[in-house]
Order: sequence, then structure tokens, then C-alpha cells
Amino acid sequence: MQIGSMITAPTQPTFRIRRAPGTCRVSPLNPSRKAFASAQTLRNPADCTLFDPEGRRSESTRTHIFNIVRLLQKSCQKDTAKPTPENRWKSALDGLNLAGIWPGSKKAEQMSPRHLNNLQRLLSRPPDCSPRNHLGNRWVEYHGCNDWAGLLDPLDENLRREVVRYGEFVQAAYHGFHSNPATSVADGPVARHIVLPDKSYRVTKSLYATSSVGLPGWVDDVAPQLGWMTQRSSWIGYVAVCENEREIARMGRRDIVISLRGTATCLEWAENLRAGQVGIPTDEEGSNGVDPKVECGFWSLYKSGGPQLASLSEMIVEEIQRLLEHYKGEPLSITVTGHSLGAALALLAADEISTCAAQVPPIAVFSFGGPRVGNRGFANRVKRNGVKVLRIVNSQDLITRVPGMFGSEDDQPNVLDDMPWAYSHVGSELKVDSRSSPYLKPNADVACCHDLEAYLHLVDGFLASNCPFRANAKRSLERLLHEQGSNVKKLYTSNDLTLNVERGVNVTPNCLASPS
Repeated sequence: MQIGSMITAPTQPTFRIRRAPGTCRVSPLNPSRKAFASAQTLRNPADCTLFDPEGRRSESTRTHIFNIVRLLQKSCQKDTAKPTPENRWKSALDGLNLAGIWPGSKKAEQMSPRHLNNLQRLLSRPPDCSPRNHLGNRWVEYHGCNDWAGLLDPLDENLRREVVRYGEFVQAAYHGFHSNPATSVADGPVARHIVLPDKSYRVTKSLYATSSVGLPGWVDDVAPQLGWMTQRSSWIGYVAVCENEREIARMGRRDIVISLRGTATCLEWAENLRAGQVGIPTDEEGSNGVDPKVECGFWSLYKSGGPQLASLSEMIVEEIQRLLEHYKGEPLSITVTGHSLGAALALLAADEISTCAAQVPPIAVFSFGGPRVGNRGFANRVKRNGVKVLRIVNSQDLITRVPGMFGSEDDQPNVLDDMPWAYSHVGSELKVDSRSSPYLKPNADVACCHDLEAYLHLVDGFLASNCPFRANAKRSLERLLHEQGSNVKKLYTSNDLTLNVERGVNVTPNCLASPS
């Protein structure tokens, strides 16, 4: 046998693989290979054609896949001309020489629909050409150690990815609630199945918020008909921790995420309307004589408990203390993210956990469409506790300007700080504008301007305040149509596009943001 001869006579050559650079034999499965090899010496030894002793040729499938990937990666690299996505894919298709990939096909047009669909699926995978970059030692910068100075305008592509990623954690909180909104007060909290957008994370705790608003007697009589809309305690989010070693290495630390959804029940809406301020316990004197105060309704949802449920505050603090002890000695970060009401509760949670242990890792808040939470004294308290806050704000979103006086808190004189309607934002701001999107109507309604999917769409397309919408933004138009179809321009709601969306054709798949 040949194997035996190879053992007894090791000096006998079994394969001829040595060739001069650039002279690899042309493969019928890849006619463009000779030109490609002559341009540069291929790094993979398997790129040269192998021959067995009888002279029979055996092609390596991995070689051709390697060449295709190399060609696609080359088409995705930046150059000074900054070609459009259409031109990039066109050049990639030209370089592939589709007519020769499948023997027997004289023209690319004669390929079967199955082959065309497979190739289209291959070319429509942006993550292959846009991997998440390694954050390394810069993770503290992207986590806000310098208040994101120099990263917001123009928007750094790594920060764009992180913002969109944390926004998708909030979307998972919405989906987790709407898939099972009912909460049994008698049985207490039960385990929930939550589908996370990032499989590197694992949910460790479900979170519930309880309202203290008293309802009229007649409401209790019709409560069975109203269902979960009038329940006092509702599932509002979760705690998750990254457990994938490769993702931990990419991010430079193990990340703990607290994700909170926005308003969904009647009692939560009622809490939102309780705009009066309430003082919060503190061992410190107020900054400039202003005691920290927060909105009464937000504080109620955060601190109230139910018959079988601890308060949201107790749940979060207990779980964070447990995780900090469990992962003691590792580089950690805590990221609190939320939308609308969830953004307000995220700020309260971040402020409390910043003092829940002797050594607390860096804490950052990524809030989407968040309202004002407290007065200037509370804002100063959050800064003193070292909590970094990045507020993603749509300039057309009215929710970000309430409660309190309608306008900018920077214009309010300090003499009004003790007034019950004096509120102040805290942290850095990333401002987007729904009118900048080429897909949304310029007169989009209030609901669209506050919608989380619209927020992520705008962040993904944002380059800088003086630049147009990013042409190669990868957020799915299908999601935007599903969430805000009436606010999408008529051009993109035509029958042809709707048909393509249903069939999954000509629509970029859901993914993280791609580089600029």
C-alpha cells in the first residue's frame, strides 16, 4: 500500500507541491486563480494544486473557499475612493467569475436559482466583512471613563456598535415582557425564557417593578377584563452576564448588563404622570445647598415591593452584590441600559449600585429616549458617585424634555433649583434626528420619534452632526417597516418592496452596525 511505502521509504516523494511563486496551476473550478496568485504569493500552502503519484489531480475545496473569502474581504476594505456598497459587491462578483465556478455553466445568467440564492445569501452576511473590533485596553474609554470625549461627533464606529448592541438588549426586555405579560402576585416571580441578542451572555435574574398607585374601587371589579394592564407588579427586565471567553477577551473585561424596558401597563403610565419630586436618602450634603430629589413616580416603581416580590431596588442590588462576589478578582464592568421609563429606572439603579459594595467596577448607563429623572442636586450626586451616563436623544422626541419646564435645563436659573418642577439631565448626549433618515417621513409622529427601533436605526446611520445619513447602515429596513410602517416613506412601502421583505430578498439582515 502507499501508506506502507511512505513509512518504509520516507525519502520517496509522495506529492509534488513545490512551484515557483505565481505559477500555480489553473483550476477549472477557479479560472481566476492564476491571476490572483501572480499578484501576490498566497499565504496558505494549500493554494497550490496537489498531485498524487499517478498524476491524478485532487482539488482542495477549502482552497476555493479560502480564495472566495479573501476576495470578499478585499472588496470590503476601505480605500481612498470609498466605493458604494453596490460597486463593491459588483466588483466582487466580477472577480469571482461566476461562469466558471460551476462546471457546465457557460454564463452566470444560466446558473440555477438555487445557486443564485446561495450566493446572494453568502454576499448578504455583513458580519463576515464587519467583525466586532477588539476593544482591548480602550474598553474603559468606550465605557465612558472620559465621558466619551471625542467619540460622539463624529461617532466612533466601535462606540456605534456598542450603543446598538445595548439597545438590542433593551429590545429583548420588551420581547420578554410581551411574550408573557401576566404576573401572578400569589405565586411570586417565576423563571422566564428570554432570548438574548448576544449569545455570549446568560440571564441570571429576572426583574420586577411594582406600582404604589391606588386604583378606584370600580377598577377592581373590572380588573379581570383588563388583565395584565392593571396588575401592580410586572416583569420589567433582567440581569445578564457575559460568559463567553472569546467575547470577554474582545471586550477586555467581563460585562454585567442590567436591561430595563419602557412603559407598558396602565399603572406604569400613572406613575409617569406623578411629576412631583421626592427627596432621596443620602449621607451627603446637597451640592450648592440643593438636596437630591427625583420624580415621585419613578422612585415609587423603583422602591415599591409586592406581597411576594421584593422591590426592583432590592432585586438589582442583591444580584449585583452576588455577581461581584462570584467574579471577584476579574476585570468587570456594569452596564445599565433602558428605554423611556427604563432609562429613568436605569439611572436610579446605577446611582444606587455605585455604593452597594466596597469596590464597585466602572458603571455606565446607556439610555434611549430617557426623560429627566431628578433635579440638579441629583445630577451632581450621580457625577460624584462616578456613574457615567450616555443619553441617546432624538431631537424630535418630546419625552426627553419632560418632566419639568419644557426646554433646556441649561437655561434655568439656579434660583429655581428648589422648585418642584426644576429637573436636570445628567451625563453626555448623543443627539440624532429622525428627519435625517432617508427612510422616515420628515413629519413622523411622536410615537415614531420615541420608538426604540427608530432610535437604533438613527444611531446606525449617524456619522456626524454635519454629515448625511450613512449609506451603508446595516440596520434592517424590515424591522423599521414592521415597527413604524406608517412613518416610513411611501417609496419604501411599495408592493414590490413589501413582497421582497416577506421573501427575505434585497433586505439587509438584522445585524450590528457595520463600519463607516
